Amino acid sequence: WKPFAKDARPDVEMVLKANHVGLKNEDKAAMVLTEDLMAKFRTFWAGNQHQDLRARDHIVKSFCPGLSGLSKVKLSLLLTLIGGVPRVDSSGTRTRGESHCLLIGDPGLGKSQLLKYCARISARAVLTTGFGSTSAGLTVTAQREAGGEWILEAGALVLADGGVCC
Repeated sequence: WKPFAKDARPDVEMVLKANHVGLKNEDKAAMVLTEDLMAKFRTFWAGNQHQDLRARDHIVKSFCPGLSGLSKVKLSLLLTLIGGVPRVDSSGTRTRGESHCLLIGDPGLGKSQLLKYCARISARAVLTTGFGSTSAGLTVTAQREAGGEWILEAGALVLADGGVCC
């Protein structure tokens, strides 16, 4: 314990003693896949067995239905949400499977609407604004406590680890 002082919280150091520590759940963005959902998925792709592009276009059109058009932008966001497969080459270098997507455009084109939709359908998401990302920090933010000490808090990218940061 740090000594008690007026208008300051005492700091406590946490210590964990264990004989064994195991990973309980490796899945960061768990999604409940029911048999009904899996049956709908199989039926959809069985009906579009030889029409992959038509099925893809159907999925793209159903993404953020409030905005018409923008099919290339919607497709890129869908591919970013779905992610890829990490791989390790023969030299042992690991390549991550997730991609990044940066949306830039004139005001009123629907960028915020698309990103809000991404955050809503993602299992793990942090939604931030331009002001919020600069004042709070994307990776970490330093804040002064009442006692005058500085503390570090996780930023938006850290909080959205394994998910989506919009």
